[in-house]
Amino acid sequence: DHRLTVAARLTRWDGPPPTRAEIEERLQTEEVGWSAWGNGPHDRYDWHEHSYRDVVWCVAGSITFHTHDGDRELHPGDCLELDPGTPHAASVGPDGVECFEVRE
Repeated sequence: DHRLTVAARLTRWDGPPPTRAEIEERLQTEEVGWSAWGNGPHDRYDWHEHSYRDVVWCVAGSITFHTHDGDRELHPGDCLELDPGTPHAASVGPDGVECFEVRE
């Protein structure tokens, strides 16, 4: 097996999910550049990887990121960090998804 070690870390939100405004405020406080995106129900992203560290915050709905080491399902407030070069695909949940993304 020639797969690279996957560096995908999921942080679950503890407690009631934060609002879109609370996540946005946190990102502004950290003074990082970020963007917002969303997809409709059951949309999919094929396997790919990035040359940068990718941090995705789920704001609404759900999305499952598929990695060679298993799936990571995000719900509102959850955050996934993908190191550069980590192969991944994604499947959007039945209610669509809204996310904030930081590219480092």
